Amino acid sequence: MSGNTFGTIFKVTTFGESHGKALGAIIDGCPPNIELNEAIIQHELDKRKPGQSKFVTQRKENDVVEILSGTFEGKTTGTPIGLVIRNEDQKTKDYENIKDKFRPGHADITYQDKYGIRDYRGGGRASARETAMRVAGGAIAKQVMEGLGIKVRGGVVQVGEIEASKIDFSTTNPFNFLDSDKVNLLEDFFAELNKAQDSIGAKILINITGMPAGIGSPVFAKLDGELARALMSVNAVKAVEIGSGCKVVTMRGSENRDKISKSGFESNNSGGMLGGISNGDEINIYASLKPTSSISQKTKTIDINKDEVDLQVKGRHDPCVGLRATPILEAMASICILDQILIDRGQCFNVERNFKD
Repeated sequence: MSGNTFGTIFKVTTFGESHGKALGAIIDGCPPNIELNEAIIQHELDKRKPGQSKFVTQRKENDVVEILSGTFEGKTTGTPIGLVIRNEDQKTKDYENIKDKFRPGHADITYQDKYGIRDYRGGGRASARETAMRVAGGAIAKQVMEGLGIKVRGGVVQVGEIEASKIDFSTTNPFNFLDSDKVNLLEDFFAELNKAQDSIGAKILINITGMPAGIGSPVFAKLDGELARALMSVNAVKAVEIGSGCKVVTMRGSENRDKISKSGFESNNSGGMLGGISNGDEINIYASLKPTSSISQKTKTIDINKDEVDLQVKGRHDPCVGLRATPILEAMASICILDQILIDRGQCFNVERNFKD
């Protein structure tokens, strides 16, 4: 199976399945002498783990990470970093009744078509559980970039028709929603969803500050293109917008262009990138995630023999996968940004970059 590695210099390779013995990752290309221990990685993993509120899946996984290699006396050595998380709360029996049926909206049918075999237990390799190791890899990337003054943060800005009217990264609530004034609306909405045995999509903002100008490569390796590829690799992400995104369709050139003054850019419709290269402004990216496909409502599908059958999915699932996706998207953005910084250093080592450290 190919396609399990992301990055050119800072590379993250993940392995493992939802109901397998463990999840693991190899992080190669991490600079040496970076402070790193399990607690630093665990801090990010705890943001993602299931069972933290009644609005997400109740699967109980502690997601305790173990560093197997690549560190000595609390610092990275420049050698490959090996990570593992043991699976603890698999309920494979929940999937016995659908092992020969293809769930609509899932990768069951495409994995079967591609490999001629699939792990039906929770989606196997296609499960969002795989993303735990991305968060672990992203925690390492964040730790490196902290020394450069670069910060990656995010949060939910839309669930269904409920949109954030303000952005506050300091707010905390069970929905990871960046507008605390909408929490009561969200609670009522999720009560309706649960009653209807249905799910909903979400939009997440990823904000990157402290980025110097000059990172990214033009033409085929634009920074915005690489970031979009990173975020689109996350399960359920169906659209990525940079800066003003789809709103540019209704904007005129006179209002869309970011005017430049002595103090910098007067607006940020470009999302912090021009010509595929960072311009020194904040980078803003939006990712839209589809509704959870595993819902309790009965539906029609086909089985492995291509006969039409009824299907009712059991198990523990998120009514909105977007609620736990923020740390995953932060991780992929962090991995991508660090990789692009290292690539830039390789080519443009003699050009000074204005890092904020």
